[in-house]
Amino acid sequence: MPVARSPKSTNLAIAALVAATSLAVPLVPSYAQLKPDAPVQAAQAPGPSFGDLVVRVKPSVVSISVTNGGDKVADLRKGGKGPGPKGAPGNIPGLPDLPPDHPLNDFFKNFPRGGGGGAPEAEERPSLAQGSGFVISADGYVVTNNHVVENASKITVSFDEKEKYEAELIGTDPRTDLGLLKIKPKNATSPKSFPFVKFATNSGRVGDWVVAVGNPFGLGGTVTAGIISAFGRDIGSGPYDFLQIDAAVNRGNSGGPTFNLEGDVVGVNTAIFSPSGGNVGIAFAIPAKTATEVINQLKKSGTVSRGWLGVKIQNVDEDTAASLGLSEPRGALVTEVTANGPAASSGLKAQDAILQIDKDKIADSRDLARRIAELAPNTDVDVKVWRNNAEQVVKVKLGTFPGGKEDPAKPEPMKPASGNIDLEQLGLVLMPARSNANKDGAVIAEVTPGSDAALKGLKPGDVILAVGGEAVTSPEDVVAGVQKAQTMKRKAVLLQIKSADQKRFVPVQLKG
Repeated sequence: MPVARSPKSTNLAIAALVAATSLAVPLVPSYAQLKPDAPVQAAQAPGPSFGDLVVRVKPSVVSISVTNGGDKVADLRKGGKGPGPKGAPGNIPGLPDLPPDHPLNDFFKNFPRGGGGGAPEAEERPSLAQGSGFVISADGYVVTNNHVVENASKITVSFDEKEKYEAELIGTDPRTDLGLLKIKPKNATSPKSFPFVKFATNSGRVGDWVVAVGNPFGLGGTVTAGIISAFGRDIGSGPYDFLQIDAAVNRGNSGGPTFNLEGDVVGVNTAIFSPSGGNVGIAFAIPAKTATEVINQLKKSGTVSRGWLGVKIQNVDEDTAASLGLSEPRGALVTEVTANGPAASSGLKAQDAILQIDKDKIADSRDLARRIAELAPNTDVDVKVWRNNAEQVVKVKLGTFPGGKEDPAKPEPMKPASGNIDLEQLGLVLMPARSNANKDGAVIAEVTPGSDAALKGLKPGDVILAVGGEAVTSPEDVVAGVQKAQTMKRKAVLLQIKSADQKRFVPVQLKG
């Protein structure tokens, strides 16, 4: 699913979603309350107005302008970060270019420039980015997106009444795409008290009304309305779930709030689903619960500390469960243990299926990652694993989630060898591993088309490191492992596979 993150520019591709309602005039029920047999007219637009709610919350929403030094100006139509080449007319994606004599030409040409034709400029100059945010305390703390303010040399926040302030960056968290700012008072001896909103403690329901207030295309103070479309969306951004709404959101709304009918923030807008970069009615926000936890840490220390287990994991599907002897597919399978990490020090092993952390059952790999991230470093946890056909509990003291990425080793080319073995039960032809990079294991020389191994993605050149938890030093070890699985009446056998520099477990069904 293509998910567009907003570039830091006047055309930020992200949306601010704000939930709103009228407090004086009752609105129709949320769509979540409509019964299946309700008449069609029950789903009419909400009462006369969301105006009373907007009047309350809009003063707390700010437009954010960011200056970044030294970026090359690029054509925004091609995904760049700058305002477009010199002399390029301002435009709004989706609107045609207007001729000079068009009656609306004078109006639209004054819009913030969103890109232009021609090749990107090579001139080095500071670039301007715009986004949205909202105040969460009277002393001027402002929540926005990390991608709006990262690498900023100067940050300015503007209220709807055009009052502007400089702001300092308190901290950011790239994993959740959250950032925290603090407005600098113009008068230090008599600082101003700012209007603010708070995060919701109730996440609401699918179908509840929401209202978005933000700064699309540099047009500050823009309000749109919609409903909560879904919860728990995985947009490929770490283990965290996102809120989906259908309020119209566009570039420049990044970091804006999503309000419920009580005027509380239920989400911080961070991404949109869009093939073209424009609004198609699918936007994503960081849920209030996640945002609250992160912002509290940023406010306290400027950084976010997360627990770290030190393993690579994958989901347990039906074939994997069958190969392990589990009664149902659940938990997270350890594919690799990080050297000198908490898991390694505590005795966790590859092929352990993690079923539970303390009293919390683990559904899948994302559930495990989320659960560990919620815990503080140095926390002692009981990790229940499935190992050797039985449950065991391993005590682990969590470490601190590292900021950098691992530097994978570069694989060396494999050399073919003689002595191939045709293993029909798996649909594989194996050969010994004799290269410098693969002294142990069995190399897959051929994969039978249409076999379960082929459907699971095994390919020539992959190396089988273990079968059923037993290390492999030759193709004969794979044969022995398959025979053992058949003796145990397993329907599948679990292979540990190395592809290039990545290791994973693959359950392959056995032919009868």
